[in-house]
Amino acid sequence: MKIVKRILKIIMWIVILFFVLSIGMTVVYRFYAVPISPLMVIRLGEQLKDGKPLKLAHRWVPLDSINSSLPQAVWASEDQNFFKHDGFDFKAIEKAIHEKEEKGRVRGASTISQQTAKNVFLWPESSWTRKAFEVYFTILIETFWSKHRIMEVYLNTIEMGDGIYGAEAVALEHFGCHAAHLNANQSALIAASLPNPLKRNSAAPSSYMYKRQRQILKQMKNLGPFPKE
Repeated sequence: MKIVKRILKIIMWIVILFFVLSIGMTVVYRFYAVPISPLMVIRLGEQLKDGKPLKLAHRWVPLDSINSSLPQAVWASEDQNFFKHDGFDFKAIEKAIHEKEEKGRVRGASTISQQTAKNVFLWPESSWTRKAFEVYFTILIETFWSKHRIMEVYLNTIEMGDGIYGAEAVALEHFGCHAAHLNANQSALIAASLPNPLKRNSAAPSSYMYKRQRQILKQMKNLGPFPKE
């Protein structure tokens, strides 16, 4: 019995420590830049394993130093209900489940908030365990962060190419300019690459990417400018 009580006590303290650290990190990241993400570390490990040169292009910039066309493009292509939901788009989830059942097609239904929670705190592989943590961290960031902060963190941590993370890095690497000087066409191409940035290169777009670019530009026009904070 003593051993059982000791084990339960250890588990209790682990759970308490997890909650304290996770809430603390969320509060800290409300005000400070995220220096590195788990995915960045994983990609560096993969580069080492494959004998490739290490590449980590990442430079944090505030949201007001990113041309407004990029958050607008991401909003249009990734999560049009971003300002309406509290982290989870249940209509999109229902639609994804329906399409999988009816057509056997897997459709992504993660919101920008969910993707940000995953990028900052978790690992990329899909599993029920990670999904559960994703729900928890999504609730945390929706509680402690504003929508504009979520978008700011998203645009600074999302993978946008091989070894490229965030708006400033992809602007410099792919378009030779700062994120502040991106135009709508470039922003739409970046947004088109996000579902699979290792295969979709915004610097060398395929015909499919140009098609998505046109669709995203149309959606951007329909949505209107990205709201100011």
